[in-house]
Amino acid sequence: MLELLKSSVVSSPVVEMNGYHYFVHPLTDGLPIVMPALLEEVLDVVEDICNLDCDYIMTAQSMGFPLAAGLSLRTGLPYKFIRKRSYGLEGEISVCQVTGYSENDMYINYVEPGDRIFFIDDVFSTGGTLRAILTALERAGAELTDVLVLFEKVGSRESLERETGVPIRSLLRIEMNGPEIKIVGEGF
Repeated sequence: MLELLKSSVVSSPVVEMNGYHYFVHPLTDGLPIVMPALLEEVLDVVEDICNLDCDYIMTAQSMGFPLAAGLSLRTGLPYKFIRKRSYGLEGEISVCQVTGYSENDMYINYVEPGDRIFFIDDVFSTGGTLRAILTALERAGAELTDVLVLFEKVGSRESLERETGVPIRSLLRIEMNGPEIKIVGEGF
């Protein structure tokens, strides 16, 4: 299972950004090219393992976009994006995203108390982005039916789960040793 995803991540180039090792992958960066078979493989597994009994799919800008859109087409569920741009809409929620290599504001719109949301994203690294999003959605009164990331860099998920009380699934758990990527397990 996930043979294309596994082979594609271990062959990904790794770049250094401000002392942080960042892997460049088709489903996390859109580079070098996204092959439909890779996206199909991932979406097949997501449909099999996740609780999609929700009102809509949500993801964060930007590489969660093809995941949410592809899943929407397969399931008929609508989707919403968390953007890095403020629209100034009534009820807009601003969250600060802090990653291993950057800090940005993100904006959540049109979330109502009681909304049932499936959240999907590409990478869980330090947990900064997901922490901010989960906290904001909880404050908005939304319910998460499931949370899934494609790649989990080991070391932070368990503490974020304890902090937020939200289980986080991943497809692959990976370790980074400088420019080397090692798969340490399937998450699910």
